[in-house]
Amino acid sequence: MNTAPTPQPSIRSASAPGGLHDDAEDRRLVACVCAHELAAFEALYRRYHPRLCRFLHRMLRPEHLVEEVLNDTLYVVWNQAERFNGTSKVSTWIFAIAYRKALKALSRHDDPLPDADEDDQPAADPSERPEARMSLSQARAAIDAALRALSVDQRAAVELTYFHGFSYPEIAAIVDCPTDTVKTRMFHARKRLRTAFGGQLDDWL
Repeated sequence: MNTAPTPQPSIRSASAPGGLHDDAEDRRLVACVCAHELAAFEALYRRYHPRLCRFLHRMLRPEHLVEEVLNDTLYVVWNQAERFNGTSKVSTWIFAIAYRKALKALSRHDDPLPDADEDDQPAADPSERPEARMSLSQARAAIDAALRALSVDQRAAVELTYFHGFSYPEIAAIVDCPTDTVKTRMFHARKRLRTAFGGQLDDWL
């Protein structure tokens, strides 16, 4: 494993979403990382570590893989910063690296990657739907369970949309597919989540 230098009741993440992240500062830091300025990498590390941790915890069922994939992602950022060509946001580039690394890790550990566009899995048991007055911790647990019932690609689309603020074109760039495919994945994911949450999805996301 490669290692980079180490330096209400809404349940959305409190961290800044992708759309609000300061891309100009990210670009400045990446330019400095290209010159192997360790202080710039440490600053970029601090900006992205919590967001990548959250994303990878959603993506990777074997929890021990999270740190491995996180380190591999940040190693690429440190060692191959010159590959950022400036045609996208820095956040899109970094999350695309993390997504690819996560899929490779899952395939190595024999975790099945179901077809994101199939909608043939059984709906959640209505008796397990969250109650309107459940606590925030219970809501978080219910959301986690519902998201893990989705395919990997559907889960990534929901996570990147709701919890990181990426647009559909940005998500398409991250997961390397057409924008219409992202929309299809979101359609099926939202349908299944609405079933799990009794049609009140917007109350929980």
